Amino acid sequence: MSTLEVKGLRAGYGPVNVLDDIDLSVEPGEIVVILGANGAGKTTTMRAISGMIPRHGTVTFDGTDISHTPAEQIVRLGIAQVPQGRGTFPELSVEDNLRVGAYTRSDNEIGLDVDLWYETFPRLGERRTQRAGSLSGGEQQMLAIARALMSRPKMLLCDEPSLGLAPLITKELFGIIADLNQRWGIAVLLVEQNANLAMGIASRVYLLETGRIVASGDAASLAADDSIRKAYLGY
Repeated sequence: MSTLEVKGLRAGYGPVNVLDDIDLSVEPGEIVVILGANGAGKTTTMRAISGMIPRHGTVTFDGTDISHTPAEQIVRLGIAQVPQGRGTFPELSVEDNLRVGAYTRSDNEIGLDVDLWYETFPRLGERRTQRAGSLSGGEQQMLAIARALMSRPKMLLCDEPSLGLAPLITKELFGIIADLNQRWGIAVLLVEQNANLAMGIASRVYLLETGRIVASGDAASLAADDSIRKAYLGY
């Protein structure tokens, strides 16, 4: 059974339709990447899956139809989104941001998870009392990921995590995402423009153009395709 299965997904903003019959899936423990140029519909796809915008079609998560499920309930079911532009609460401390990420939980292990993610992201532990808005771009992205993990998700939706980051920080961040996937078995759907790095950690890839999937397959096969390399990888 797929962790996520999307069929015939259509979504947009007001009268403007952006997505046209998107079909995709993520298997348990997979990292799947959606590649595409600006305006292709990548962020709209993520927002539609997580219930942030109205959509048509079928979205199934862990065998449950969530096509009409509100966004807050989708988080409770186990999907956490790391939005484009990080989306931290800049006036709150690092630790308060993490605790906000656990708002769907009522157990007594929230503090243990805060400590766990401080161990995973040591720089956040060093800055636990700092305002999130005072962190560097890379640290804010790490905080956004750690905050999403505080809900104990089965799946992460990561929207352009490399946006605005230096190449070395981006490489470190992708290593962290790959490690989280391997260590905790968290499935990841990743939207990214840095195709080379994204395909380096992905199991499978979907190529999106103007709201439609135009190609898909395992990352190695697509990376070996000359036409795809030239169009998406730049070499």
